[in-house]
Amino acid sequence: MAARFKVPGLAGELAAEFAGTMILILFGVGVVAQVAGGGIGDHDSIAWAWGLGVMLGVYVAGRISGAHLNPAVTIALAAFKGFSWRKVAPYSIAQFLGAFVAALIVRWNYTEVLHAADPGLTIKTQGVFSTLPGNGTLPVGEWGAFRDQIIGTAILLFLILAITDAAGTPPAANLAPFIIGLLIVGIGMAWGTDAGYAINPARDFGPRLASYFTGYGGAFRDQTGYLYFWIPIVAPVLGGLLGAGLYQALIGRFLPDESPQEPGQLPAEDTHETVEARRG
Repeated sequence: MAARFKVPGLAGELAAEFAGTMILILFGVGVVAQVAGGGIGDHDSIAWAWGLGVMLGVYVAGRISGAHLNPAVTIALAAFKGFSWRKVAPYSIAQFLGAFVAALIVRWNYTEVLHAADPGLTIKTQGVFSTLPGNGTLPVGEWGAFRDQIIGTAILLFLILAITDAAGTPPAANLAPFIIGLLIVGIGMAWGTDAGYAINPARDFGPRLASYFTGYGGAFRDQTGYLYFWIPIVAPVLGGLLGAGLYQALIGRFLPDESPQEPGQLPAEDTHETVEARRG
């Protein structure tokens, strides 16, 4: 078997974050384009495709970069789990670029369908690429969406840390990406109304910029004309910090160390190396 080409440290990690986030968006934005533009599918198919996109993106990038795929995850891991702060900006840029490129691919592939459904490329199909308060139709204001994104991303980070903490009861046999994918499905089904569950600044801003460059002149504003784009950037970062902090305060600091287990405790799998790789 031929030897694999080794990409130097950070460059390889950034390539993995780019590729993993691109896979995530190809499935996530792609399914919304199919539902909104083609009328094929519904909210449940959207939630499942986003979850599958996350799962597959994590499988792509996990061994190399930890598969953050989300600046809110990267920042929270730097704040609470020792991830290097010097990598936060490069990781975030790679994630944004992966989302941007994937959205351009979706926009190109669904050109005919989107133009047929919405010839003016208006708010009607803007939500294919970026989120809106109340999904563009329901009576939810900007601050309601801001609140929603803090809560949704806090849930995301709290549970990502619970799922991947080697000191807890992490899933064995490389099933953590599968469980995280189910987590995204659950968030989509339970927290998708008020703001479209962006819970990821790169997921929202990358496709939003791609749609702006390809004909959606109102991409940075919501259905009221408010300059909305900053909310799915700032609120998920705050929510991620809140969720990770709550996990550390309520669970992480009470988990047992490597000492022998007490009777009745669930046995911990030897997954330290895998989890550390996922964390970066």
